[in-house]
Amino acid sequence: SIIGSLSGEVAVHDSTTLNLYQGVHIALALRPDRKVLAVAADEFPTDRYVVEGIAHDLGLTVRPLEPGIDLHDVAVVVRSVIDYRTAEICDVKAFTSLATEAGALVLWDLSHTAGAIEFDVHALGVELAVGCTYKFLNGGPGAPAWTYVSENLHSQIQQPIKGWFAQKDQFAMEMPFAPHDDIRRVLLGTPHILSLIAAEEGIALSERVGMKQIAAKGQALTAFAMQVVDHFGLTTSTPRDPQRRGCHIAISHPRAKELVADLATHHKVLADVRPPDIVRLGLSPLTTRFTDVWDGLQRLSHLISG
Repeated sequence: SIIGSLSGEVAVHDSTTLNLYQGVHIALALRPDRKVLAVAADEFPTDRYVVEGIAHDLGLTVRPLEPGIDLHDVAVVVRSVIDYRTAEICDVKAFTSLATEAGALVLWDLSHTAGAIEFDVHALGVELAVGCTYKFLNGGPGAPAWTYVSENLHSQIQQPIKGWFAQKDQFAMEMPFAPHDDIRRVLLGTPHILSLIAAEEGIALSERVGMKQIAAKGQALTAFAMQVVDHFGLTTSTPRDPQRRGCHIAISHPRAKELVADLATHHKVLADVRPPDIVRLGLSPLTTRFTDVWDGLQRLSHLISG
């Protein structure tokens, strides 16, 4: 219900970085005749690093993801649904369709998407995705990530790291590797149980409330934030159109790093700095109040004005 997947299409495990690594390899095995990977130059760093590392190890080419890119020789594109700086939402359906027509696969990063906005992998044509549970799925620091693989691809998953939790008969220890026929193919080793418990409860909370209600609250919070931004004369690079933004806002200021430190130290407001000049405020719909939005932006405004 969080991303529109079917039962048995998502595995909660490991970290987003590791799952990106697995996901790119899974996609490459599905397109063995193609030797090009694509990722935007301004994509989230770990996504870029993973793509560049795999390309280096396998002797592949990395092509910058830019408007008008030729995808006809690309094996896989790695792309975030929501920009980690500005919260701008890309047109997932249109880009997935464009890539599919060219024969390329897309590995979507839903780290800023799952639990923040309504999303339906099947309606949008998404076959591969990864994400985290520590942001909008309420798992907190150290909570595990997850992998989504469309059911029609399960039997074709070629795991780059073969661990015993992917083995069909896990305790037939003298047997060669023979993986499950389902999403469990992406599993590796023994999971961190305490982290899984936190993730399970966080996800269950989102499911109980429902993504329609959560998304509506998120849009209301960010709409209010935009009004407060204008009230205090702040500058934002987050889209004004509520259908084109996620659940964080970006305030631009040349002293962003200093402002984020002062917000935490003197005002107990936790924000992020995103170089070179963004103060990022995450507005988690389930836990953020409208008064929190006002207080945080008011304190930021006071710091800016001195």
